[in-house]
Amino acid sequence: MPVVVGAIVVLLALAAFFVLAARRRGHPSDDIDSFRRQIDALSPEARRQTSERMKPSDGRSTDDDGANGT
Repeated sequence: MPVVVGAIVVLLALAAFFVLAARRRGHPSDDIDSFRRQIDALSPEARRQTSERMKPSDGRSTDDDGANGT
């Protein structure tokens, strides 16, 4: 009888562990959505710096290797 109770306790603990692990993992798109919400919450002045950094370069290079300083 104690072996059966112990096995049930172990199974319940494993089930709880897997449920909690699945909740914490989340989806990659959640991270992107969270980032976008944070950026949208910023003032237009603060967003301007971020959006300017994210714009693609015009193709002209300033370095010998064409990396534009990166």
